[in-house]
Formats: sequence, C-alpha cells, structure tokens
Amino acid sequence: STDNKDRWLVALDPATQKISLLDRQRDEAWINGPGIGYEEGSVGWLDNRRVWFQSEETGYSHLYTVDVVSGRKKALTSGRFEVQKVQLSRDRQTWYLTTNQAHPGEQQLYRLPAEGGPLTPLTTRPGAHEVTLSPDEKTLAIRYSYANRPWELYVQANRPGAKPRQLTHSTTPEFESYPWRDPEIVTIRARDGAAVYARLYRPATPQAQGPAVIFVHGAGYLQNAHKWWSQYSREYMFHNLLADQGYTVLDIDYRGSAGYGRAVRTGIYRAMGGLDLTDQVDGARFLVEKYGVSARRIGIYGGSYGGFITLMALFTQPDVFRAGAALRSVTDWAHYNHGYTDNILTEPYTDSLAYARSSPINYAAGLKGALLMCHGMVDTNVHFQDIVRLSQRLIELKKENWELAVYPVEDHGFVEPSSWTDEYRRILKLFDANLKPGETTIRPSGGSGN
Repeated sequence: STDNKDRWLVALDPATQKISLLDRQRDEAWINGPGIGYEEGSVGWLDNRRVWFQSEETGYSHLYTVDVVSGRKKALTSGRFEVQKVQLSRDRQTWYLTTNQAHPGEQQLYRLPAEGGPLTPLTTRPGAHEVTLSPDEKTLAIRYSYANRPWELYVQANRPGAKPRQLTHSTTPEFESYPWRDPEIVTIRARDGAAVYARLYRPATPQAQGPAVIFVHGAGYLQNAHKWWSQYSREYMFHNLLADQGYTVLDIDYRGSAGYGRAVRTGIYRAMGGLDLTDQVDGARFLVEKYGVSARRIGIYGGSYGGFITLMALFTQPDVFRAGAALRSVTDWAHYNHGYTDNILTEPYTDSLAYARSSPINYAAGLKGALLMCHGMVDTNVHFQDIVRLSQRLIELKKENWELAVYPVEDHGFVEPSSWTDEYRRILKLFDANLKPGETTIRPSGGSGN
C-alpha cells in the first residue's frame, strides 16, 4: 500500500476479472522483513494450486503456502527466528532455507520437505553461509566466513554432515600475521527488558576504570553483532587497534537493526533517536557495571545512521558520552530521502513532530563533550548541506569543542585510501585526547578548535 502498512496477496481470474484475497499482512508501523519488503518480496508457485510466500505475521519472517482455490493457508516454519532466503528444488519436493534458527548471529542452510516438517541442517559451522545449488542440486557452492576470517569459497555435497572443501585462500601472509580478535557476542538487558545483542572487543589485559568506545553501525536496518566477517571490515580492524591500545569496544545491534524480528525492526517507529539511542546508553552502563570501564571515559562513533545516533548521544546524553565522531551524518530527517523516512517517521507534513524530535540539529544546544564531524563534500546520500547547517547552528550557539573535517572529493562511502586514513587518524586522536587516563580537558581531535 502507499502508506507502507498493508500487503495484499491476491489471485486474479482472467476470465471473470474477479480478484480473490489470499493473504493480507497489516503492520501498524511498516511492512518489511526478510522476503517481504522491497518490490514484490519472496513469492512463487509450489504447484498449480498453491502459492508460497513469506510473512511476518507472528513477529518473525516465516514461510507459508496458500491454496488459491480453498484459501487454506499453512505455515511451513515457525519459531523465534527468521527465514532469510528461500529456494525451491527443481522437482518442487524440497525447500532450501537460510535461517538464523541456530543463533541470531549465524546464517545456516536447512532442508525442509515441501509439505513442511522438521528442518534438517546442511551447514553447521558458526558463521554465515551464502549457498548456491549446482544445476543437478547434488553439490553446494558455499561462500563462508567467520567473525575473524574473511569470505572464502567452499564446495560441499548436498547432504547432512558432509564436510566442506575450501577452494580459495584469499588472505595474505601479512593479514595472517596478526591475531585478529574473535569478538564475543554479548547480550545487554535494556531498560525496557529487551535483549540487545552486541559484539565485544577487549584488551588483552583490561585495566580497571579504563576507556571504552561504542560503535554504532549505519543503515539502521542492518545487522553487525554477528559471527561472520563484517561488511564493516575497516571498523573491525580499527576496533582491534583500539583494543590493542587499551580500549574496550562495544558494537551494538540497537533497536531498528536486522536479524531479530519485527519488534526490533519497528522499535524506532516515529522516534528515531529513541530506543536506538537508549540502547547505546544502556550499553555504556553495561560496560561500567560488568567490565569495570570508567563511566567518565566512554566515547561513541559511527557513520550515516551511526553518525546521526552519535550526534543525538552527544547532544542529549552529554553526561554519558565524553567524546564522539559523527561521520556523514543525517542532522535533519526532513531533508533526507523520502523513500527511507516515510516508513519510519511517516510524512513530514502530517507528522512534523516525529521529524523534529528525531533530528539532532534541534538538540545541538546540549553539546558538552568533544565532537568530531567528518563529511564528504559530494555525498549523494546524506547531502553536504546537512553538516553545513549543523555547523552554522553550533557557531550560533557559541560551541567551541567541535571540529569539522571536509573531504572535497568523497561521496557517502569514501573511495580514496588517504581519506579513510585521515578520518580514522582523527577519530583515534579524538579518543586518545579525551578518554585516556589523565586527560581531563575536553577537546576536539586536532586540539586547536574548529
């Protein structure tokens, strides 16, 4: 539907032009989820009478069939996990499903009879498996990775218990020479009782009252507290560097993230900067209470949506976060891509309050800690005007503890290695200058003002 709250699956009789409703999914927030959102979703014919599709009606995306004659609907999978990819065998007798049933941070391939029944695992190693069946469906081509092992290609017989055989070895001796951390997946109990998953990186010898950094992934609807090689590989490496230098690092799958079902997905409805932000605050409390980090030496950083959360954290939670780096950040949602915001905040002309309470520029007066902002001048996603307007607002508010680094040739995702190096050098300087023991003066990364 045009308001993103309904999805109808219908049958059309071409002879009579009659439309019959087969399934309706209604979501008071917005329709989405694996195999559901974006274009037509995951749907097809099981046989001449039954259509298969995915629905989030139970709170998790699962596989269903519906008889187009009788209208009888049948759930083929169920439980507190997501079906993330669906493939039907050529003889239409077997489903091949990628799910996170084993753990929210894993992607495993399962076999399921066409009529339903128990799921039989075909892959079991912790991590993620992206699987393509051979034309005769006797062999699986698997793209596999683990948290500290980049993607490699394997082949495996299409049967339970078969051993995969590695075909590629893409890492270099230089990469192998460093002991890359396998970050622990931890669970934070949020203030509303929700279980929030996160990646934890710790120093080899943690110090009492040491510094900590929280990383906020971008996109919003994305998963990063998982057991496979992250698309945030630069940040993964940076977190290893931070841990080597004594920082504890927490990477949170906050409310709005992917992989955890509808309640988490829609937890930011009409309030970006609500539960997604308090999950960061609760993460900071978790680090203090469980790992003994200093409550006065916690920083935060992230890009895009993560930059937005970083700004909200420094502007509205100044006593929690001492320093933050906001990269390519949205500062006013009324100026952002309508196709993204209308799902979450509806329309700016019908719900201007949702946009106002979700936009960092309206809270800039609350800045106390040290703020670093980095933005590409030719950003076609979050336009450069966003950071310019916020900079002007900070000037008008007579704030001094901030700086802006501009990258004249860069888009939303940087391309030049020199730009990435400069950005991460500035972030590290920001944290070292404000979070390391003995530092008492709040100052931006360069230490010389704006």
